Amino acid sequence: MPTTVHENIALLNMMSSDNLDDDLKSVQLHFPSDRRLQSDGACVEERVRTSRGDILVAVRGDRKKRAIITYHDLGLNYAANFQAFFNFVDMRAILDKFCIYHVNAPGQEEGAPTLPEDFVYPSMDELSSQIDFVLGHFGIRSFIGFGVGAGANVLSRYALNNPQRVDALILINCTSTQAGWTEWLYQKINTRQLRANGMTQGALDYLMWHHFGRSTDNRNHDLVHVYKECFSHVNPVNLSMFIDSYLRRTDLGISRDSNTVKVSVLNVTGALSPHVEDTVTFNGRLEPAKTSWLCISDCGMVLEEQPNKISEAFRLFLQGEGYCR
Repeated sequence: MPTTVHENIALLNMMSSDNLDDDLKSVQLHFPSDRRLQSDGACVEERVRTSRGDILVAVRGDRKKRAIITYHDLGLNYAANFQAFFNFVDMRAILDKFCIYHVNAPGQEEGAPTLPEDFVYPSMDELSSQIDFVLGHFGIRSFIGFGVGAGANVLSRYALNNPQRVDALILINCTSTQAGWTEWLYQKINTRQLRANGMTQGALDYLMWHHFGRSTDNRNHDLVHVYKECFSHVNPVNLSMFIDSYLRRTDLGISRDSNTVKVSVLNVTGALSPHVEDTVTFNGRLEPAKTSWLCISDCGMVLEEQPNKISEAFRLFLQGEGYCR
């Protein structure tokens, strides 16, 4: 029997999904489609003042309990990225033990007005620095970070500069390198289209690929419809600024042999995600004894397509860190 969290997660990674297919199809077919990707009222939203303007933070749970801070990916906000996952039945036990603080990148929240033309969007390093203001506002001493995509990069930067404030990291589709030429060119075209013409088909196709990867339509028609609808209601100008900031990201500058993330990391991706290689590269720059790499089969957007496996990995990882006992 497995004796450590790493062995438990390795076992979970090797499990065949065949026995879970019927359950997962049931979850996929009706769970996302019976709700809109908007706030369900379970969180209390507060504006937090930072050196680069106000940001929206949504709080769920007893603020006296240990903190989990989430940070969302491109084209999403806290509700669209995390709400369904935290409402999943297997996450209820975890919710009872923690208070969740959902951080929204500037201008990405639901119904956000268009940012002023002269607004200089924060860099990825500046976005990570805004977390200090969140901690100060809510009196948080340290936290467990839970980020997806661009949000995972933001939390990684914060952990590198403030290891004493971060207890552990759960990161999905985390990229540790700067943008390559292909990504840079494609994203530049998308950001210009978003600014000039709103949510074009090209930008929508990119967001679907970024989140779901290959063969999306063949896996779950309802899920595809829900997220296409979600992306069509994003403020396109604000999104273009966030994408441009992510595009201009610097390399994390980490190495397994020297400067690297000091806290334990659960590094997650989906087998159909376009970011698998990014997570492999990231994994190779982390300390092996403190890192677990988990690739979930038959999915690209792991929180939506395989919530039971992610919730189990979430629980095992936190148990290994001394939580959720």
